[in-house]
Amino acid sequence: MPRILQFFLFATTLVSLSVSPIVAQESVPFPRDPAYIHDPNQRLFDQLTQTDIPFEFRPAFPDRLEIWVSDKEFQDLAEQGLNIEWVPEEDQVYWETPKGVAEEFVTPATSYPTFEQLTAFLQKKASDYPDLCRLESIGQSVQGRDLWFLRISDNPDLEEDEPEFKYISTIHGDEIVGVAMMLNLIDLLLEGYGVDQRLTDLVNDTEIWIMPLMNTDGFARNPRRRTNANGFDLNRSFPDRVGDPVNTPEGRQPEVQAMMNFGFNHSSVFSANFHGGALLMNYPYDSDFSIPEGPPTIPPQPGWFSPDNDVFEAVSLIYSMNNPPMFASPFFENGITNGISWYSVWGGMQDWNYVWLACNEVTIEMSNDKGPAGSTLPQFWEENRESMLSYMEQVHIGVRGLVTDSRSGRPLAATVIVEGRDHEVFTDPDVGDYHRMLLPGTYTLTYSADGYRPKTVENVIVEEGEATRVDVELGLDVSLLTVR
Repeated sequence: MPRILQFFLFATTLVSLSVSPIVAQESVPFPRDPAYIHDPNQRLFDQLTQTDIPFEFRPAFPDRLEIWVSDKEFQDLAEQGLNIEWVPEEDQVYWETPKGVAEEFVTPATSYPTFEQLTAFLQKKASDYPDLCRLESIGQSVQGRDLWFLRISDNPDLEEDEPEFKYISTIHGDEIVGVAMMLNLIDLLLEGYGVDQRLTDLVNDTEIWIMPLMNTDGFARNPRRRTNANGFDLNRSFPDRVGDPVNTPEGRQPEVQAMMNFGFNHSSVFSANFHGGALLMNYPYDSDFSIPEGPPTIPPQPGWFSPDNDVFEAVSLIYSMNNPPMFASPFFENGITNGISWYSVWGGMQDWNYVWLACNEVTIEMSNDKGPAGSTLPQFWEENRESMLSYMEQVHIGVRGLVTDSRSGRPLAATVIVEGRDHEVFTDPDVGDYHRMLLPGTYTLTYSADGYRPKTVENVIVEEGEATRVDVELGLDVSLLTVR
């Protein structure tokens, strides 16, 4: 039995949660503060899942939940007999100095940047490396801060026959190690291009998108906050296959809307988002259709795992094996877990990416301490640098190719299905390229597009290393043509 699940089996407090979901008003900045609920039980856990109260279960602290509540919510929970207290000041993530950081942010990082320094860093990289990167704001936060993505490619203005990869950090504003790691990675890729063959190949063969900071407002606040400025947990605010199966940005938080619109306009194949408060790799699924009344079902059930569970396990191991502290996790075997085996999350970004965008995304928990001292960042860089590079390289495994019109040769917006896997992937309609991540084996693939005859290709052999190439031409389905 995973040690993480023992938390539920030995908890004794019984409570029926009566707190209703509360919609935070945009005019009230950061209306929720962190609190601990001691000795919670599974029923409380499941009921919280169905409210908009942000909460988190950290494996290093198995006797408590951390939640973010307003004064009214805190009072309601206390009146129900819960053992609840506000998180003490020493447990919160404050800036290290009154000004927050050193006068100038440099990499490799030994301090955390302010939002203004992060912006200046990205702008300078875009200016210094105009042949390799473009800086794009995909929207603004509640408080008007830009949501920056840096695109790195050998042809940054062109759509090419290559997979799109993205890294995103700090969707929770108080989980800050990933911000520094992303800036270190940007510097490594740009400065290493043309010098280091491995880095050069990565940039030449991959369209790389890096967002160092998604929750700009929570990060900028002192003390930092998990939620956005409206009090919402952004990693509980995406469409969800269980709790909110409507794939629309309408009515969602501005940061989530910006990320969803970015996803709709791109064809990301592989990604990861960086968190803190634990040390592990967490992969889909996060949300569970069957919420039990009692303890979690042990062992994990097949419905908890995605059709690509083998791929997720393999790529997660690639990361953890190169990060010795993560691989040696006392809570999860080899430092990896299916999300539901840890605890269910509804509205998470990783499941949304996988279910609706066919983008294989995992959640990377980088540090048991959400905001470790800047002096420790070189050690985190040492532990994560190889992991981040090796993980990125996995975007090139499986099967790849172009799907085009047999007569004109133009690229098609097509769907690719692997026999035996109930999960579609899609071509990038600008180029017609697809990238289907698969482990070594023999597969049957079917290609289809509106108005065209489907084509099935059997005995596609995938080997270790670079993806097998299968280009496909589709002919018009003449049965759909109207004769005049």
